[in-house]
Amino acid sequence: MEVESKITPISTEEQESFRDRIATVDAAGKRKWVYAQRPVGKLYTLRTWISRGFFILFFALPFVYVHGRPLFLFDVTQAHFIIFGKVFWPQDFFIFGLAMVTFIVFVVLFTAAFGRLFCGWVCPQTIFMEMFFRKIEYAIEGNAAEQRLLNQAPWTGKKIMKKTSKHLVFFGMSFIIANFFLSYIIGIKELGKIITEPVSEHIGGLFSILIFSGIFYAVYAFFREQVCTVVCPYGRLQGVLMDRNSMIVAYDHKRGEPRGKYNKKVTRELGDCIDCMQCVKVCPTGIDIRNGNQLECVGCTACIDACNAIMEKINQPLGLIRYASENGIENREPLHFTGRMKLYSVLLTGLLVILGVLLYTRKEIDATVMRTPGMLYQQRGADSVSNLYNIKVANKTINRVPLQLKLEGINGHIEIIGEHNAISVKEEGQGAGTFFVVLPNNSIHSRKQPIRIALYNGNEKVDVIATNFLGPVSQ
Repeated sequence: MEVESKITPISTEEQESFRDRIATVDAAGKRKWVYAQRPVGKLYTLRTWISRGFFILFFALPFVYVHGRPLFLFDVTQAHFIIFGKVFWPQDFFIFGLAMVTFIVFVVLFTAAFGRLFCGWVCPQTIFMEMFFRKIEYAIEGNAAEQRLLNQAPWTGKKIMKKTSKHLVFFGMSFIIANFFLSYIIGIKELGKIITEPVSEHIGGLFSILIFSGIFYAVYAFFREQVCTVVCPYGRLQGVLMDRNSMIVAYDHKRGEPRGKYNKKVTRELGDCIDCMQCVKVCPTGIDIRNGNQLECVGCTACIDACNAIMEKINQPLGLIRYASENGIENREPLHFTGRMKLYSVLLTGLLVILGVLLYTRKEIDATVMRTPGMLYQQRGADSVSNLYNIKVANKTINRVPLQLKLEGINGHIEIIGEHNAISVKEEGQGAGTFFVVLPNNSIHSRKQPIRIALYNGNEKVDVIATNFLGPVSQ
């Protein structure tokens, strides 16, 4: 005789209120600590390998130098940036501006198509939290149930030892991460000086390391998933950037509902969801994915692995929770490349082309020439006139440049003020100088005579600058 399965209905109040607060805050506004069960499955294994590649890159890139420069350096204190071995100065700000616009368009396009795929797979916060610090926590305090019991237990020698060990390791690893993080700002060689030279010579650097260490420790030991749910603006923007065709980690309610407990002795007339709560137990932000797309979901796929494991055990098809779109769930439709995505793709391609051209044509030596303010022309004898100019030069190469100036397309000559007939600019630095442009009267044909000044590094012409020469009324 077959027995009907019974379902405990969800009250109307519960249905209407499950979105009125984030999953990690209770009704009283207090934080609910998330004890995430360790995921097991194919996607988690793949994420583990990706995270290992990320760790290798993060800890190795500061040691990679190209032509004597770091591969990456983001020295915001000196407005000095090196990307793929290329130096960028404040003069290149327009390139950074365009790069930021390109990045924003990319984020919009990527999110519209793939949801929070970035958050779950390659976001540094997720990788360090889930693939590094949480694994340390599992190794020291045990699984999620053991961690909960340990936190609820009275303070004993065993608890003190475990808690002290965990927080010491957390701070130690945060200290190491802070050092490498700082190396992307000041360079690994400068970091080496802070470590090896007397502390008194690098007080600022030491405080920077300690401040970064404290921030990382606080984030991974205490703040944790709230970085994603409270601080990170990307999670809050996803509701604007995504639509019903965006790819998300989704629960197939058409197949799963109505849910009910599994009994192998009973013919099942319910949906495939057996209400085992495994998807909730493994979630690092504490949500129930069955409630639909939520702000807290970072797309980590832990619920997919957990659900697939249960489906295998009860001999049901996999994919009750899977990557899909809302329309795909509702209408059994595949993911669509919508008109909005096509428009974003065209715009992004155009921006990438422009950015590529700017980077390719970017000058290694950038100079600005201006007539000295408030100065009129000077008579040089009976047949010549001179103007005084200031020049500022940014040298983006790793070699000192003795810059020589020559006139192009007009009779006359240049007199650089100083001991040498060149403007010396140190490597990856800036230089300035003052010089006279002297023209014979018969070369001046207007009040503001256009002239061209060529800049030479030895025999190599590195730039040509157009400016005006102020002369007497047309001869």
